[in-house]
Amino acid sequence: GFDRFYGFLNGETDQFYPELTQDNQHILPPRTPEEGYHLTEDLIDQSTTWIRDLVSVRPDRPFYLYLAFGAQHAPHHAPDSYLAKWRGKFDEGWDVHRDRVFARQKDLGIIPANTTLAMRNPGVRPWIELTKNEQLFACRLQEAFAAMLDHTDAQIGRLLAFLEERGLSDNTMIVLLSDNGASREGGPQGVMDEWSFFNGEWEDVDEIVANRLDYIGTKKAHSNYPWGWSQVGNTPSRWYKSQTYGGGIRDSLIIKWPKEISDPGSVRSQFCHISDIAATVYDSLGIEQPSVVNGHEQMPMHGESLRYTFEGPIETTQRGPQYFEMMGHRAIWADGYKAVTFHDQNVPYENDTWGLYNLADDFSEMHDLSTKEPERLKKMTALWWEEAEKYGVLPLDDRGIEIFGSKSRPGSPHYGNTYTYYPPIAHIPSDACPMLSGRAWTFTADVEVGTVPVEGVIYARGGHNIGHSMFIRNGELNFYYNALGKHQRASAPVSLAPGKHQVAARFDRDGETGTLTLMVNGKDVGSVHIPKIMRILGSMGMDLGCDRLSPVCPDYVAPFPFTGEIRKATFEIRSRPTKIDEHAAMRAEAAKE
Repeated sequence: GFDRFYGFLNGETDQFYPELTQDNQHILPPRTPEEGYHLTEDLIDQSTTWIRDLVSVRPDRPFYLYLAFGAQHAPHHAPDSYLAKWRGKFDEGWDVHRDRVFARQKDLGIIPANTTLAMRNPGVRPWIELTKNEQLFACRLQEAFAAMLDHTDAQIGRLLAFLEERGLSDNTMIVLLSDNGASREGGPQGVMDEWSFFNGEWEDVDEIVANRLDYIGTKKAHSNYPWGWSQVGNTPSRWYKSQTYGGGIRDSLIIKWPKEISDPGSVRSQFCHISDIAATVYDSLGIEQPSVVNGHEQMPMHGESLRYTFEGPIETTQRGPQYFEMMGHRAIWADGYKAVTFHDQNVPYENDTWGLYNLADDFSEMHDLSTKEPERLKKMTALWWEEAEKYGVLPLDDRGIEIFGSKSRPGSPHYGNTYTYYPPIAHIPSDACPMLSGRAWTFTADVEVGTVPVEGVIYARGGHNIGHSMFIRNGELNFYYNALGKHQRASAPVSLAPGKHQVAARFDRDGETGTLTLMVNGKDVGSVHIPKIMRILGSMGMDLGCDRLSPVCPDYVAPFPFTGEIRKATFEIRSRPTKIDEHAAMRAEAAKE
């Protein structure tokens, strides 16, 4: 295992307000966005610190750094200077830019000269059919994506410069790659806030352009681009992340190792797979994988070494077949050919229609040979089943988002309907928070106050875009219900005499609406109607006695600590979610991946 860990564990991580883990403890970011914080820069800072510490004390010891950025997953966040740099760069639209990227790929030799540009994916409209506001919105979303990518590239440059300055560059193998094709979670229109999509809310583009367009890419947005730009990201292939056509599984791979690579900067065309990276490292270090470890027989190595590609532009691929599978979508590569199928959950696996492509002549999988070479296709589909059996793919599971809806196990934070806390406590990550979404619930805080009037946050969950906050300010008890920029507030004057008191909030659900009621010492003191419940509360966690990260309510400056003492805080879940609520939760979990 690794000696140290620093980073994030949850998906959809906010780049300005991440929930961080260091080794086995949750920690707060070292700075605020106002102080210049961004997660990507922080990860590079930690990486260079660890390498510096190691080579200073043990210069003879090699190191292995696994650096996983939040980029380019949503939300797309970048510093203001990078957002400004990309302003207006995509005004010509995705059709023009896709053609431009396609031509550039050929010029660079990244794709063969005879490659055909794949047809437009279903649901992607021609750019000229979008309204002016739809174009403005789509451009701004892509600008944020590009700014984030540019910023990430600059931070990788910082790491490379650090290695160079310390004489470590020549004999350090650097492997840079992404993990899948461009995503489609932004939908045909794109989203200002992905939590709108997960909560079943369709964003009003005209309203966004009129009032919030400049928020995109900043801490005030949680954006993802539309299908049209996803398609550009997957040029020249078709389809998207999670599918087994080229658009889902073709990724860039760059390997830098000056001491061992004979012609740096050149392009290799051999087929390779992510599983080949470990095999390449073992081969380069002269390590043989043991067949038994601590008495346990080991699985066979899933990949094959790419070391042979370091020695020059050899054309042939020196590896065996490679299977692919996700949610029932399947593919297999063997001897330059690829068989692939797009699976429908309503169709038995044996009835799936397979296509066959000669990738040597058809990089973008546009010319189906299944009817011309049925025997080859038959052999390749049979080979898929053999490889699937060999590497533990079977039995197949074609569940989509449903696979993310597993029940909580005994011992998990969610085993039961009552959550009790004794502040002061650390920030609670979202996955460990009380499961309030789509449910009726009651929050109760036992507090003790002195002679000075109290103020501050009692409970906060979520952030700027979505969440809850209960706080006292200017002699008023508030519960702020932040529903994707549509705010409701229950409030009541409160004067707490010195001593012990109980403040509470009760949420009662009525179909798609609800009522939020404030209580002090067992008496109702105020309420507000909630016209639209939130099924998903975002990816930020919870604080008791303050609001540490992105402030839920604009009325205060975070962390706005509670000046009294919270003795105990309790959440009681009083209802079960509906099937629609469960589906929304599963969809949100799937999109985090």
